[in-house]
Amino acid sequence: MISNRSREAAIAVSCQFYDAMMCVVLCSSDKVLCYARCGARKGRVMSYIDYIADLARDCAIIVHRGLWRAAPENSLLSIERAISAGYDVVEIDIRRSSDGELVLLHDDTLERMTGIDKQPEALTRQQLCGLALRDRDGGEGNLMTAETLPSLKDVFDLTRDRIFLHLDVKHRHLIPEVIACARAMGVDQQVDFWGNLKTEEDLAWIRANVASQAVLFMAKTRLEAPDADSQLDLLFQLNPSLCEIYFDRLEQVAERKALFKEAGIALWVNTLEAVSCAGFTDSAALRNPQAVWGRLIDAGVSAIQTDEPAALKAYLEGRRASGRGGSG
Repeated sequence: MISNRSREAAIAVSCQFYDAMMCVVLCSSDKVLCYARCGARKGRVMSYIDYIADLARDCAIIVHRGLWRAAPENSLLSIERAISAGYDVVEIDIRRSSDGELVLLHDDTLERMTGIDKQPEALTRQQLCGLALRDRDGGEGNLMTAETLPSLKDVFDLTRDRIFLHLDVKHRHLIPEVIACARAMGVDQQVDFWGNLKTEEDLAWIRANVASQAVLFMAKTRLEAPDADSQLDLLFQLNPSLCEIYFDRLEQVAERKALFKEAGIALWVNTLEAVSCAGFTDSAALRNPQAVWGRLIDAGVSAIQTDEPAALKAYLEGRRASGRGGSG
């Protein structure tokens, strides 16, 4: 495996001859280091916070659980393939073992991905990380693979200085532990943390446990909810760099585009089928990408989580080629 130092040196040579946007394309498998060389803060790895705040960047492509159509979801292979394909962010799911170690798994039980009807919290890290994973999104219809359930530390070793991570920590009280792990492994500026922001208690907890740690936090705000005004008030009090926004009419986002931009809050939307908004789904985007991804970007969205990253990437390339730009 090529060392980080060798990889960074190679990127530095390439970036002497190309502007920042071209360099991102050329160095797509080492995007974090590439931004460090081509972005405003040269000489060190660009932080996730700086990346999100960069008004010149393209719309970020967030790959849901890695490239799970080509490997088991939440596996090292699915993450490596997302890195190799040049995507911006990988979303992964985090739980804790019985002996206090952090591992990757979405569900409450191991059944879908390993065929074992037990909770991950009931097994040790060694037991969990020895379990083979079913291919793709698991279930009885997918065969077992040689990939095993990874620990979070294994993931950090794989992704360090190569791609940003969206950490979906399944139990909020574990977030301080995950922050400590990320900091100890030198990746705390390459990950984000996510959570609801509905109450004053939420705001106080986030300020005390996440914002105080100088890591990227993404608030979840629902514009379609009866208490939308209250949620927005809490959002602007916290003023995070990033907000996962939900809506039942796109106008609810578009009419606040300037407000979010003035506050420096980038907007993230999921087009995943199960958690999409107002019909803005991956399947609809495959039929008409401009009607889904294009309209979201025009409304001010600059980060999209998808199960169709290749199609989104192709759409963004076509949008740039047409002169419209890849962000709103």
